[in-house]
Amino acid sequence: MDKNPQEVAAMFDGVARRYDIVNDILSLGRTKAWRKAATKIIAPAPGMKILDMAAGTGSSSAPLAAAGADVTAADFSAGMIAAGKKVRPDLTFVKCDALNLPFEDKAFDLFTISFGLRNTQNTAKALAEARRVVKPGGRLVVVEFSSPTFAPFRAIYMNYLMRALPFIARKTSSNPDAYIYLADSIRAWPDQKALAAQIVDAGWTQVGWKNLTGGVVAIHMAVAP
Repeated sequence: MDKNPQEVAAMFDGVARRYDIVNDILSLGRTKAWRKAATKIIAPAPGMKILDMAAGTGSSSAPLAAAGADVTAADFSAGMIAAGKKVRPDLTFVKCDALNLPFEDKAFDLFTISFGLRNTQNTAKALAEARRVVKPGGRLVVVEFSSPTFAPFRAIYMNYLMRALPFIARKTSSNPDAYIYLADSIRAWPDQKALAAQIVDAGWTQVGWKNLTGGVVAIHMAVAP
């Protein structure tokens, strides 16, 4: 998968209208719990400047804004942003690419990206750009699919991804190929330890992670030096 930005953006444009609903189905209803856990770690507060990259329709940004934070919901899919503006008109949406952010250095207190780092063409560059726009002492919070820690469950999970997920997607989505791509990208994604090493290489410090649902999802955290 070369993850051409234009092709990936077009893919998400095609699923934008029902993306949140289908995600809830495919995750067996766990997306809300994962989002709640991420919000708790981010700990949004009034006046806190947050860049929520790959925000999609703004489902991850909404609870941050509700807590009083100054949130920029960014995504490179015009379709996702259009859908987000319809359901969350109070949010500030910006169309941009994680590899070339249109923001000044040290502009944010926190950079977060949920289920989007995996879709960038260059993980190292995306992490470096995130580092550039975060103030010293600011934080990084990455929510991403990862590797289940219990081997028998990991085998079952991967089997679900490759067999059940595409079947469900064909029944629920107008663009099932997008979800087949997502399954393939999850299988190819580095595990918790490997992603932590990439974050360190990008210049972040105090890197750690928290597993959710047995490691199906991991929240990686780091601090800008």
